[in-house]
Amino acid sequence: MALTGNRAAPARTPTSSEVSNDASLMRLRSKAPPASSFDRRPTSRRRLPNRACRKVRPFPAPERFACGFTLLELAVVIFIMGLMMLIAMPYFGGLKNAQLRSAARTMAGRATYLYEEASAQKLVIRMVFDLDHQSYRVLVLDPYAARPIFTADPAPGDTPVVLPPNVAIRDVTVEGIGTCRRGMIACQFYPDGYVDATLVHLVDSNGDVMTLGVNPLTGQVRIANGDLTQRQLYLR
Repeated sequence: MALTGNRAAPARTPTSSEVSNDASLMRLRSKAPPASSFDRRPTSRRRLPNRACRKVRPFPAPERFACGFTLLELAVVIFIMGLMMLIAMPYFGGLKNAQLRSAARTMAGRATYLYEEASAQKLVIRMVFDLDHQSYRVLVLDPYAARPIFTADPAPGDTPVVLPPNVAIRDVTVEGIGTCRRGMIACQFYPDGYVDATLVHLVDSNGDVMTLGVNPLTGQVRIANGDLTQRQLYLR
C-alpha cells in the first residue's frame, strides 16, 4: 500500500536554459558600475517619509522695527527744547541790552566831541534830536552868514545817526525848553565851554531804560541804568 499523506515532493532540477539565463544575469550585474550615494534614486521598495505627516515647528514672527516716537520720548524731547529756550532767553535779552548800551555810549561820545569842538573852534553847535525818526544830527552856526543860521556840520562822519530798530529815544529834556516826547529838540554847545543841561532817556524793546545826562558846566556826560532825573543821575 502506497503512502500519500506527508510525503515530500521530489526536488525540481533546473533546465539548461534556466541555468544559462541566470548566469547571464549575474554577469550583467557584475559588470554594472556601483551607484554612488548621490545617484541613488528611491525605488518602489523604498518608502519616502510622508512630509504631510511631519510635525511642523512654528517659527517666531520676525520682529518689526517701531517707527516714530513713543509718547514718553516725545515728552522728553519737548522738555529738553523748552529747557534750552529757557537757558537761551537771557542771552537774547543781553544782546538787546548790549545794543541799548552801545547806542547810549555812541550818543555820549558824540556829545563829548561836540563840547570839545565848540570850545576849541569857538563855534556854537547844536545837537538836534528827531524823536519822530529816532535819530540825531549835528548843526553848526555859520558865523560868516548875513543872518545867523545853523547848517549841517561839514566834518566827515557827522551825518544823521539813526538808532537801532529795538532802541528808541523816549524823551529829551533841555534846560530852558522842557521835555519833548515827539518832534525835534536841540541842545547847544557854546564856545565859552558851556552847554545846555540835557537829560535823555533811551529805551529798548524789553522796556529797559538808560539815562544820559550832560553837565552844563563841564560838559561831562554820565550814563546810568534806569529811569532817573538829573538830580538822581549826579547823586549816584
